[in-house]
Amino acid sequence: MNTKVILVTDVKNLGEEGDIKEVARGYARNFLLPKKFVVPYNKGNLAMIVGRRAIIEKKKEDKRKAAQSLKEQIEGTAIKIIMPMGDNGKLFGSVTNATISDELGKAGISVERKRIEVPGATIKNQGNYTVKVRLYENEEASLKIVVNPKEAKPADSAEKAPAEKADATEAAAPEAETAPAAGN
Repeated sequence: MNTKVILVTDVKNLGEEGDIKEVARGYARNFLLPKKFVVPYNKGNLAMIVGRRAIIEKKKEDKRKAAQSLKEQIEGTAIKIIMPMGDNGKLFGSVTNATISDELGKAGISVERKRIEVPGATIKNQGNYTVKVRLYENEEASLKIVVNPKEAKPADSAEKAPAEKADATEAAAPEAETAPAAGN
């Protein structure tokens, strides 16, 4: 058996404030009503929501504008992700929606990882990709991602570092020998 309710706040995966929904009776009785997310559907509560309709529509319009500006920000951004990978271009690990969300955060754009849709769930190879970011209502943004290999340090610098240390100890050793001789 289902029961009709009117949402008084936005409820994730159910609807927005002012929506009339039909939900399972137990869900309404045990979760939605005690948390005051909904009110029962009746003439009095319906009249209350109709009276607040202008305020509710203003909130929805503000959310649409925020989503539009976020879409422009996202589409104007290209994320470069540096990952370790093998010679064949295959990543050690993968790029997930959480990785992309973190990189967007570094760029100053806050997006929940659940709103990012990566093709095939993860990126496992080097290359250029486009992912979708779900925004408010049916609004979506396309984000360009470039996955490159982690730049390795040149092998020459790794070989020079021990050689420099050896030169420094050799240079320090003659000075140590001359110091006691000067003291005699």
